[in-house]
Amino acid sequence: MTKPLWIKNASQLVTLASEQQGPRSKEAMSNLGIIENGSIWIENGFIEAVATTEEIKQRYENRLHEAEIFDANNLLVTPGLVDPHTHVVYGGSREREFEMRLEGATYMEIMNAGGGIHATARMTREVSEMDLFEQTSRRLNSFLQHGVTTIEGKSGYGMDLETELKQLRVMKKLQKEHQIDLVPTFMGAHAVPPEYKGKEDQFVDLLIEEMLPIIAKEKLAEFNDVFCEKGVYTPEQSERILEAGKKYGLIPKIHADEIEPYGGAELAAKVGAISAEHLLKASDHGIEMMAKAGVIACLLPATALYLREEAAKGRKMIDAGVPVAISTDCNPGSSPTTSMPLVMNLACITMRLTPAEALTAATYNAACAINRQEVVGSLEKGKQADIVVWNVKDYRELQYLFGVNHVKSVWKKGVKVVSNE
Repeated sequence: MTKPLWIKNASQLVTLASEQQGPRSKEAMSNLGIIENGSIWIENGFIEAVATTEEIKQRYENRLHEAEIFDANNLLVTPGLVDPHTHVVYGGSREREFEMRLEGATYMEIMNAGGGIHATARMTREVSEMDLFEQTSRRLNSFLQHGVTTIEGKSGYGMDLETELKQLRVMKKLQKEHQIDLVPTFMGAHAVPPEYKGKEDQFVDLLIEEMLPIIAKEKLAEFNDVFCEKGVYTPEQSERILEAGKKYGLIPKIHADEIEPYGGAELAAKVGAISAEHLLKASDHGIEMMAKAGVIACLLPATALYLREEAAKGRKMIDAGVPVAISTDCNPGSSPTTSMPLVMNLACITMRLTPAEALTAATYNAACAINRQEVVGSLEKGKQADIVVWNVKDYRELQYLFGVNHVKSVWKKGVKVVSNE
């Protein structure tokens, strides 16, 4: 038994508590459940009570002497941020491609020239499992420093069985050894391996008949993702892969309509995907279908900025009833960042989300996008004590003061893991 933890005197305690089940859309994305002068009482890593400081003081007056006390000193307190879309497990880096883009090369031109995903796949194949573990661990440390306590990670930088398994096994080990909760996604269909160019259907067969059974048997992933894009995987091929994954209990996700409209949003609705990611070029019909099906739009404004593309239509999606989450898309080629606070800034600036919507998209809705809303994403009794104290007093300052890391302290399961005193 550990000592209780009492975090008290928050200027605003953003709980995101609600009686609504499932991801939030429209007006519900603005309901933050703020408690002025709020407090949290924590027992054994889980939240026991959330109320005003005075109410907690009265409720636990006979036990206050037992508690470890953290005085938030009139600062903002929120749930730990959740990043629902990353490619955080990879080897090497691709800074040369940054220059190439500035010189005018497009994403697909770089990829077709052997760069992009293929370049990282080569480096990830070559690196040892230990080196891959250490490189990824350093990135996760950076996420913690930016207030992220739960993260999704995709494979896909192997596109062969050995390397896909290596990435997923590294994630499994990190989930046990790192403070961050790491949720694994299999994405063998991240690109078409060069040796299968022109023989894409054969690689789809390989994914379905050889890779998926082993990943399912070893319980290495919870989700199955595919890059549905012209020049990568067609909607028909993507549907085959996602439906095959469902037979093994893998929940579908989909990289959709990033480069051009390609029916990815529509396919997400058709296969019952938990989320569709990117969506820069999603059609109005696709947005409408996602809203009806309850598919979460996982939007990646830092990627659009890095690629100098117009951001996804976040405002339009929310108004249409699509629940929106946001993510760094941390990866070595198109979004080499671990800063969810920056992503919240960009969600407001480039996609016209309000500060409240951006915070919901980075916490509760993000948790829904990786099926973790029963555990994290809000500050409610029974949930993990994943908590951030910020060096601001009002939640709107997080988005207003952009490009700044305002994290003061981070707790993971009631243990302080970041302290910027």
